[in-house]
Amino acid sequence: MQIEQPIIQVSGLSRLYKEVRAVSDLNFVVQPGDLFGLVGPDGAGKTTTLRLLAGLLSISEGEASVAGMDLKSESEGVKSRIGYMAQEFSLYAELSVVENLRFFADIYDVPVGEMDQRMERLLGFANLLGFKDRRADKLSGGMQKKLALACCLIHEPKILLLDEPTTGVDPISRREFWNILNQLHLAGTTILVSTPYMDEADRCSKIGLMYQGEMIMHASPREIRQQIDGEIVILLTDNWKKAREIVSNFPGVQEVQTYGEALHIIVDDADKRIKQFERNLKKANITHQGLRSAPARMEEAFISLMHKMEERDVV
Repeated sequence: MQIEQPIIQVSGLSRLYKEVRAVSDLNFVVQPGDLFGLVGPDGAGKTTTLRLLAGLLSISEGEASVAGMDLKSESEGVKSRIGYMAQEFSLYAELSVVENLRFFADIYDVPVGEMDQRMERLLGFANLLGFKDRRADKLSGGMQKKLALACCLIHEPKILLLDEPTTGVDPISRREFWNILNQLHLAGTTILVSTPYMDEADRCSKIGLMYQGEMIMHASPREIRQQIDGEIVILLTDNWKKAREIVSNFPGVQEVQTYGEALHIIVDDADKRIKQFERNLKKANITHQGLRSAPARMEEAFISLMHKMEERDVV
């Protein structure tokens, strides 16, 4: 049986800006057809990683290949094989939807005989058929994002590199955009996408967690959630600050995370600790609207891993 080669392969990849390492010693692979998410706080190195893989930045150290092409010696060749969508994708505001698509088709040397058919298919795919003659600056934020994606797809790349493509758009537009990505993924397109949203990360087949330029872990969402060594208890109370002081000092409490007025408490035994929390909150005259166990989510696992990295740096 023939083993499929990675479509993106990164080994010891680093990028330096003077003395600052924007990314450091990255090692990971992306298999054909993967939906690979890059997750991390601002400044983690996600954008730099994507720009390196798009051939837009030179490599300081290490090696990387995309679609079988070496990024050090064949970066120009890589650009025709990918669709790269920056955080601020450069649509032409004064051009219509169709004119923007035609412009990018010309850039990528799409055969004239195929151009109209591809544009019509992409407009339908992105639900933009009813807006084809509207200027880009008159579209909603969500529509602009879908048009930007269509422009990235006009030359039918096998690999998409997307840098936080849904930042700044409403929840419905985010969902619509990800429905499109899922269809592309199911059709076999390889997608590498950075996102600040944990619900989006959970939709990826693999996730790379980045922190201060390093990739601290890359695995499936399920494997990352399993990094939480304990059970989750959720406490909802108006007096969450005092409640946090009380529960933080309990034996068996590993970590307390705050989400608005909700405390997500990582404990050794949820059933046992819930009974103790109930008694002690009552003694302190703290009422609550909910105290229950819950399955671990990506967000809790991510924050927990970030806390561990911060503690490592302090030490």
